Amino acid sequence: MDNTNDRRAALGLLAVWGVTRLALLLFVFKVFVFPGPDVTSDVSFIYHGWYEVLSDGTFPREDVTWQYPPAAALAIMSPALLPFLEYAQAFFVLCFLTDFAVLALLLFAGQRPGRTLRGAWVWVVGVPLLGPTVYARYDLMVTAVAVAALLAGARRPRLMGALAGFGAMLKVWPALLLVGCVRRRAWGAALATVAGLAALFTLAMPGAFAFLTFQRDRGTEVESLGSLVFHVARHHGWEGRVLLNYGSVEFLGPYVDVVSTAALALTGMAFGWLLLWRLAAVRFTATTLADAAFAAVLLFTATSRVISPQYLVWLVGLAAVCLGYRESRMRLPGLLVVAASLVTVLEFPVWFGHVVASDTLGVTLLVLRNGMLVTAAALAGRELWRSTTVDRVPAPLPGRSAAAEETPISS
Repeated sequence: MDNTNDRRAALGLLAVWGVTRLALLLFVFKVFVFPGPDVTSDVSFIYHGWYEVLSDGTFPREDVTWQYPPAAALAIMSPALLPFLEYAQAFFVLCFLTDFAVLALLLFAGQRPGRTLRGAWVWVVGVPLLGPTVYARYDLMVTAVAVAALLAGARRPRLMGALAGFGAMLKVWPALLLVGCVRRRAWGAALATVAGLAALFTLAMPGAFAFLTFQRDRGTEVESLGSLVFHVARHHGWEGRVLLNYGSVEFLGPYVDVVSTAALALTGMAFGWLLLWRLAAVRFTATTLADAAFAAVLLFTATSRVISPQYLVWLVGLAAVCLGYRESRMRLPGLLVVAASLVTVLEFPVWFGHVVASDTLGVTLLVLRNGMLVTAAALAGRELWRSTTVDRVPAPLPGRSAAAEETPISS
C-alpha cells in the first residue's frame, strides 16, 4: 500500500512539475509574454556577451557587472553543450534540465527512511512562483549543486564538501552549507576544491578574481531591506536617484553609503550569531546540516544590500531539502519562503515599475516580501538554536538511554 501511495505521489509531482515547467518554457521562449520587463534580456545580451569574452580565454575583467567567482564561467559557457541551439535557447533548456535533476534528487531522497516527499513538493510549487526569471539566471544551476551537496550530507562527507566548495566558486553563498557540518573530511574536501579551482582558473585565464574589486561603489538595490528607507524618504524630499548601476537598479545619493554600511553591519552580526550558535551547539542530528544551511542563507539574504528575485530560488532549494525530513523544524520558515516567492514575482517583474516609482503598491509588496524573509530568518534561527543547544536537549525517558532518544552525528 505504501509503495502504491508513493508511486501515486511521485506521479502527481511529475505531472505538476511538467505543467508548470512547460509554462516557464513558453514564457522564456516568448510564446507567451509575461507581464513586466523582459527578464530574458540578461541571457540574450549580458550572458551572451560574457560568453564571447570567455571564449577568447579571458574573464570580462573590464565589465563591472561581472561580479562572480571564476567557476561561474562554467555556467555561462554551458550553452556550448547544445551547439545546435542559439545561446539563449540552449541556456533555457539547460535550466529546464537542471530543474528536473533537482526534482529527481528530491524524489529519490524523499523515499528513504525518515524522509518525505514534502520537500519535492516545495521545489515543484516554489520554483514556478518566481516566474520566468528563474530560467533566465544561472542561480538555478548553483542551487542544484547546493541541493546535491546537502543530500550527500552525512553519508558522503567528502562529496558534500567538494560540492559545497564547487558551489562557492560558482556564487560564494554555498560556502554557508558548511556552517552546520561537523565532518572534518567535508571541510577538507571543500578547501581542496576551492584551492584547486582557484589555482586552475588563475593560471588558465587572466582576470579570474577581478570581480573582487567591482563591489566597492555599489549603492543600495531597490528591492533590498535597506531600500525601504529610501522608498519612504523619496516622499519626504530625499534628493537621491534610482539608476541602473553595476547590473542592478539601485538607489544612489545622500545617505546611501550609510544604509549600505548598516546592511553590511547586519550581515556581520548575522555571521557573528552563526559563530555563537556553532560554539553553543552540542546536538547534531540528521536534519542539522540542512537546517543550519537554510538558516544561514536566510540570514545572509535578508540582511544583504541586494535581494535580487533569483535569490529566492536558493531559499526554495534549501527549504525543499529541509522539509524532505519528517522531523524538520523548518516547516514554517520554509512555507514563508514559498509565500515570499509569490510576492517576489509580483514585485519583479509584474509590477516592478511601481517598485521603481516607490508608490504605495510597490512599497507594500516590498514590505510584505522582505517582512516574510526577515520573519523566516528569525524563526529559522530560533528553531536551529532550540534544537541543537544544550539547554533544549530533552531528558531521557525512564528506562531509556539518551542515545535512544536522539541520533547525533559524530565527527
